[in-house]
Amino acid sequence: MGIDQTEYRHRRERLMEKIGNGTAIFRSAPTSVMHNDVEYVFRQDSDFFYLTGFNEAEAVAVLAPHHLEHRFILFVQPKDQEKETWTGYRFGVEVAKELFGADAVYPINELKEKLPGYLEKADRIYYHLGRDRSFNDTILSLWQGLMATYPKRGTGPIALYDSNPVLHPLRLIKSPAELELMRKATAISATAHNRARSFAQPGRYEYEIQAEIEHTFRLEGGMGPAYPSIVASGANSCILHYTENGRQMQDHELLLIDAGCSYGYYNGDITRTFPVGGKFTPEQKTIYELVLSAQLKAIAQVKPGNTYNQIHDRAVRVLVEGLLDLGLLVGEIEELIKEEKYKPFYMHRTGHWLGLDVHDAGVYKCGEEVWQTLQPGQILTVEPGIYISPYIKPVEGQPEVPEKWRGIGIRIEDDVLVTVEGNEVLTAAVPKSVTEMEL
Repeated sequence: MGIDQTEYRHRRERLMEKIGNGTAIFRSAPTSVMHNDVEYVFRQDSDFFYLTGFNEAEAVAVLAPHHLEHRFILFVQPKDQEKETWTGYRFGVEVAKELFGADAVYPINELKEKLPGYLEKADRIYYHLGRDRSFNDTILSLWQGLMATYPKRGTGPIALYDSNPVLHPLRLIKSPAELELMRKATAISATAHNRARSFAQPGRYEYEIQAEIEHTFRLEGGMGPAYPSIVASGANSCILHYTENGRQMQDHELLLIDAGCSYGYYNGDITRTFPVGGKFTPEQKTIYELVLSAQLKAIAQVKPGNTYNQIHDRAVRVLVEGLLDLGLLVGEIEELIKEEKYKPFYMHRTGHWLGLDVHDAGVYKCGEEVWQTLQPGQILTVEPGIYISPYIKPVEGQPEVPEKWRGIGIRIEDDVLVTVEGNEVLTAAVPKSVTEMEL
């Protein structure tokens, strides 16, 4: 299961069709230091990986559709037996050329010498100014040099364009091979969530649940967590990105788990909230039912032709109606929504694209007013929630929140594929009905 080189080649060809007489440059992810001289496990830049499948650091990919001989060029680390003894094997120049379909492969230390030859006939450079400031400076310096000699040569890149708006629409629609990887990532994520719910009980610590989840990820063949796992009990469930995971769980509390597995670089992202002791309190059950209703109605909006914002708008309306019924908000529903008076209870959007990145590539709006139209092959999360912090302060004109509601945080999240007919919930194997959550 995975992406073969034919698909990587087709991806590059589609991008080269879009850039015409330009040259696109992509840099591998930088290595990151955990502490002192210890590095984090390397994770390739998603754009670079999407186009190449090459999973080593210190590499550059160049697409030059106008070049007479070399349209796809790689710069990689050369073989070095001494360094490989310490840090692992490298493909090297010859093997990289054989395996990854490049027309030319050079050692990375020849980049500054060779790269200008792939730019001097281009009319523009496509490059995303990312976090690697040193490499950003390399590209900008090279471009400035070519601009300085343009009057004498009469050719060369007169503009620098961000590659994201050209590449990311391609990433937004998943291929059949990508969907298989996504199904595997979400299936493993579902298995881990079900394991966690059966393991959680009063007296255990949040980190014990985290350990069971991440153990399952690896046991099932995943690369590990797609993002830092959130295991939030009690009032910690009101902290959106809580990752300390150190508290001991108590009876009559909720446990919110937001965790997903990465498999073949593709990611799952699931959230479930359930009572640690097996039974909701009346207040917990009321809020849970409200969030679940909002999520189910929001998922129903996931279908071709609808816009991305319809999902969020539907969830917000259901949540605001429920908060009005409970007396936690007062006023006219249209005004409450327009003025975002619900924000103390629900402060985030209802979802995001999902794929190679957890918050995947792709725009949500095309200009100020036009929202992205949903198309088959897109995958997104649907994740409404209500968070009633112990320290919640109402906005002007709204009532104080009674103590019985405070400390309740609930989010329910699924990964949803847009299909020709409507949608498919890829994470449906994780229960979420009230009855199932109380088993």
